Amino acid sequence: MRNNDVKKILKELEKIFDPSLIGAKFKERRFELLKTDVHDIILVDGEPMIFMPDHEPFLTVKGALEINPEERIVVVDAGATRFVVNGADVMRPGIVSADPDIRVNDLVIVVEELHEKALAIGRALVSGSDMIGDSGKVIKTIHYVGDAIWKVL
Repeated sequence: MRNNDVKKILKELEKIFDPSLIGAKFKERRFELLKTDVHDIILVDGEPMIFMPDHEPFLTVKGALEINPEERIVVVDAGATRFVVNGADVMRPGIVSADPDIRVNDLVIVVEELHEKALAIGRALVSGSDMIGDSGKVIKTIHYVGDAIWKVL
C-alpha cells in the first residue's frame, strides 16, 4: 500500500482508539491490501489486523488482540462466549458491560469477561448505555474468531 493510504487509515483509527496505541503498534510496519468479495483486509506484516466493513477502517479480532484498546468494548459473560465465537449476534442478556460512548451503528469489539480477550467485531444496533437488559439483539456480528478473516493466510 502507498504511504498516503496507510496514513489515512491510521488517522481514521486514531479517531476511534488511543492514538498512542495505534502509532506505537503500527509504526514502521509493512501494510498490504487484500481485496475480497466481502471486506477489504489490511495485512500488517502479513497478519490481518485491519479490515474495512462499509469502507470504514476498524481493527480485526487479531488487531484488537494485539492493540488491546479500551474504546468501543462490549463485555460478554461466559454463557454468551460460546455463541459469539461461533458467529452469533450478541443478545442483551449476555452483556456484562458496554462502553457508554458507543453509538448506534458504531463498530464494536466484543470481549469475554474472564480474560478480556477479543472474540468478535460487530455493529452496534443500540447505544452502549442501552445494551444491558433482559432481551433483544444489540450487536450484529460481522467478524469473529475462526472465520474467514481470522484464517487469512
